Amino acid sequence: MKKFLFWFLAVVITLGSAVYQRKTGPTHPLRGKVVVEGTKIKYRLPRSAETVRDAEVRIPAPALLQGYLDYKRFKTEDAWTRVALAREGGDLVGLLPKQPAAGKLLYTVNLTGGYVTTPVAGGKPTVIRFKDPVPAWVIIPHVLIMFAGMLLSTAAGLAAIDKKRNPRRLVLWAVALLFIGGFILGPLVQKFAFGVTWAGFPVGFDLTDNKTLIAFLFWVAALIAGRKGKPARPFVLAASLVTLVIYLIPHSLMGSELDYSKMQ
Repeated sequence: MKKFLFWFLAVVITLGSAVYQRKTGPTHPLRGKVVVEGTKIKYRLPRSAETVRDAEVRIPAPALLQGYLDYKRFKTEDAWTRVALAREGGDLVGLLPKQPAAGKLLYTVNLTGGYVTTPVAGGKPTVIRFKDPVPAWVIIPHVLIMFAGMLLSTAAGLAAIDKKRNPRRLVLWAVALLFIGGFILGPLVQKFAFGVTWAGFPVGFDLTDNKTLIAFLFWVAALIAGRKGKPARPFVLAASLVTLVIYLIPHSLMGSELDYSKMQ
């Protein structure tokens, strides 16, 4: 396989999996369309917000439309609270009260032209999670290094298939990048955002942490199998495929969640 094609495939596969993972995650904005009394409305409902301010829900809507949102704390017996959407130019805007880190709210949005009330997103409640701000000096290197680790992981898998290439050097880079991004910068990001450094096995069930751990263990196995310069192609290919499958799982699924019943 020629060098250009080799790296082109590695980049395309990595970018595709990264975009898919991000867009299917539970914190990615929920997008869609709804028809309200003959008017088509495109909506974008936030599913992640910071604890420093109330979360804004903004719906582009013509002047003839009005609306309201209902919200309550996630997994509680709270009564629903209703807030009228305020008109701001061509938008209807409502605010959801800020919550502590890892706190979640359920909310629905309804629009009306005066005769029929139409629920947005089919009336199914949307979940929004709050997090503390994460400094750019932590989050940017974390994202870049994790992406680089995924890229080198994919490249190592392709090299394991190509008999003319020895994947050993790529394996070393993949292990190093996944360790730095997943076990040094990742816990820092989580500490800033939710106040915990590790929520995966054996202390919790955070899927993102557990995905990182599983992928890293497979790469450690490939690293050991390839000692003394051996290509260890079956181990490298297995580690690369497992990493690809793992990172196709939506990001932040089963992430940190505040238990309101334990709050005073």
